[in-house]
Order: sequence, then structure tokens, then C-alpha cells
Amino acid sequence: MMPGNSYSYFCNRDCEYFPCHEGADPEHFNCLFCYCPLYALGSRCGGIYRYLDNGIKDCSECFLPHSKGGYEIINGKYRLIAELAKEG
Repeated sequence: MMPGNSYSYFCNRDCEYFPCHEGADPEHFNCLFCYCPLYALGSRCGGIYRYLDNGIKDCSECFLPHSKGGYEIINGKYRLIAELAKEG
């Protein structure tokens, strides 16, 4: 955990999927954003992704929300998320 920033980091080692990304470093894996709030931003998410033939966005190689600094990156995109919500 990052000292003084407990609100921005949570690690759930008891989760049956932990760590949910192959190749992830379990010692520095942030589970706070288990489901990435940037998913709906499509190409504006800033992470690593690809679209499968069925149209589903595959983020299995992306560590952005689970990495050190991921909390700040996601909060920095809040305006884009809010704009997307207004469109609905």
C-alpha cells in the first residue's frame, strides 16, 4: 500500500481471480478498479486494448487501472466519463 494514500489502493489477494491479468505483478496490483471505469471511453481510455471479432473490447493486456498511478490517470479522465454519461 502507498503510505498516506489508502483511498487510492486496495489489493484483494483472496479474490479467486487474483491477479486477473496474466503477467501482472501480484506485489503491486491495485484491485480498486476491478472493473475499469475507462472501458466505455473506447479509444479514448488511454490503455492497451483490442476489439474482438464479436465487438467486445478486450483489455486483458492492460494494467493501467491496476498500476501505481492508475488512480490518478482514471481521475484525470473523469470529465470524459461525465461527458459520456450526459450523452446517454
